[in-house]
Amino acid sequence: MEQQNHGNRIGKTILVMSGKGGVGKSSVAVNLAVWMAIQNRKTGLLDIDLHGPSIPKMLGMEEQKIFQIEGQMHPAQYRPNLKVMSIGFLLENPDTPIIWRGPAKHSFLQQCIQNVWWDQLDVLVVDCPPGTGDEVLSVVHLLGKIDGAILVTTPQEIALLDVRKCISFCQQLKIPVLGLIENMNGLLCPHCGKKVDLFGYGACQDAAEQFGVPVLGGIPFAPELARTGDIGRPIVQNNPLHPAAQALAACFQSALGNDMPDANESERSMSMKIAVPLHEGRLSAHFGHCSQFAVVEVDPQRKTILHIQLHTPPAHEPGVLPQWLSHLQVGTVIAGGMGQRAQSLFQEKNIRVLVGAPCGTPEELVQSYLDGSLKLGQNVCEH
Repeated sequence: MEQQNHGNRIGKTILVMSGKGGVGKSSVAVNLAVWMAIQNRKTGLLDIDLHGPSIPKMLGMEEQKIFQIEGQMHPAQYRPNLKVMSIGFLLENPDTPIIWRGPAKHSFLQQCIQNVWWDQLDVLVVDCPPGTGDEVLSVVHLLGKIDGAILVTTPQEIALLDVRKCISFCQQLKIPVLGLIENMNGLLCPHCGKKVDLFGYGACQDAAEQFGVPVLGGIPFAPELARTGDIGRPIVQNNPLHPAAQALAACFQSALGNDMPDANESERSMSMKIAVPLHEGRLSAHFGHCSQFAVVEVDPQRKTILHIQLHTPPAHEPGVLPQWLSHLQVGTVIAGGMGQRAQSLFQEKNIRVLVGAPCGTPEELVQSYLDGSLKLGQNVCEH
């Protein structure tokens, strides 16, 4: 049932909470909102962490500002289906601290709920500050109805002590707990693939059973998850095949159940693009001297190729190809060889590069990548 908030029509409201800071709550909130938008849901992301607003940075939106029309603030637009509101957009200097008492916080949050033109949303994701203080109480009061809360923790017992308080908080306020997400759930060894439980194992499941709430899943320790947050490209969008991205998607699916649009509606929005440099129809061993690029659009969830288009690259000069492929919305490049300098230029454009791929057609290489069977060998261009 939709909530009417001063002209806004909000379908569902989901809180993302944690008992303490540093457990990855904002990373989960950002990726949840982006994942929902990719699924063709009209999504809003409200950052109520007034003392540490990290959402603009994690979405690469630090330069955006909020504007007003007829007395109403209009949230920033991240992508067609995602609107974002954060106090970070209103600060002239990001280093300026917010030194407010409870009434001032409540007044600002009241404006975010009542004077922000969200229009029509399928879901509003609220990134809460750690704990159960003034901000969370204000938002619960102002929204009137919360459809569920996702609680983020780590395997450490000290973090689970605090998340128990969040569970009790939700139960007292009659907020359904959709489940727990255990972040930093082990380190996957890059050499053997074995999981190492850095912070222990089993305590999250014990806490969930004690309070009768589900565990949605665990997110592995992944430098890529932190890196994509730092560069403003959430991992579920930037690298959806990464184990951390797939773990997040599985958690979100578990939390929301069948309350999702038909897969056919979002087939195109779920796609990603992979570029393969070609010479005579097969992978070119030397990236900068290829005669064509195959840009392959794929559905990473279904592991299928949707479309292949051939492009003639511009004249080869340093920095030109990364800019050109970024313009074509390419997120990954499969190459035989590429120098370190060129790889760094692609990284600056948030394009992932896989080097040492075998000679093959773009269809063969991309499909093996989707299936997880692509074998990478030696980089033939190490200069």
